[in-house]
Amino acid sequence: MASIELHNVCLDFPVYGMVSRSFRKDLIRISTGGRWVTPASGKIVHVRALDKLNLKIEHGDRIGLIGHNGSGKSSLLRVLSRIYEPTQGNLRIEGKVYSLLDVMLGMDPESTGHENIILCGLIHGLTRKEIRKKQNEIAEFTELGDYLSMPIRTYSTGMQVRLAFSIATSVLPEILILDEVIGAGDASFIEKARNRLFEIMNVSEIVLLASHDLNILETACKKILWLDAGQVKLFGETKFVLDAYRSLNINTIPNEVNDDSV
Repeated sequence: MASIELHNVCLDFPVYGMVSRSFRKDLIRISTGGRWVTPASGKIVHVRALDKLNLKIEHGDRIGLIGHNGSGKSSLLRVLSRIYEPTQGNLRIEGKVYSLLDVMLGMDPESTGHENIILCGLIHGLTRKEIRKKQNEIAEFTELGDYLSMPIRTYSTGMQVRLAFSIATSVLPEILILDEVIGAGDASFIEKARNRLFEIMNVSEIVLLASHDLNILETACKKILWLDAGQVKLFGETKFVLDAYRSLNINTIPNEVNDDSV
């Protein structure tokens, strides 16, 4: 069964040429939400995007990630997607991870919609045989019709997103990682895409979803992880954490619930 464990995981980004510039460091710290880490040598300053995270995520978990910009949501998803390696700590993942951090990844503007279905299907890990089986279904879901025979550079942004989303969500993953994947498009397609996303989430063993849309998180997630400056501020049942987040009054929450170890 799929599972994820993080033990004291840290992620640091070096910032060159920032030694002893305290004012500039304070400005960047405020804007990014990260913490500054200065080595003993003092030569290179680092922004700590994730700070000693301890998490245990098990089969059946549907977890929503919340927090202001720079709180560490995207950094955590990229670590779990193996895009970034932790600077410190241990990460153990059982199961195949499928990341929808950028649905436009691999799209070729000079190729047609049909050609991009094949190209991006391969990038997303499908075999040619699987792509052939899914090709008509993907094409139908896009609702693009004859436009699929045209280069996608002729598409509007919304049309490109339709195609990319339709391809990306044709894969059934064990561990699904998402970051604000539903953006452009008309209202009817956004609703259709949301329903498809929920279908995929239902068959995935583990789901982690970062979103600023609290209504989606309320509907789709059993638990919420609230990050602040790369640390766990609160983790627990969806309604409880979202109520606290909306009120922005963490001091009213019992201490035993506010625990970095999940």
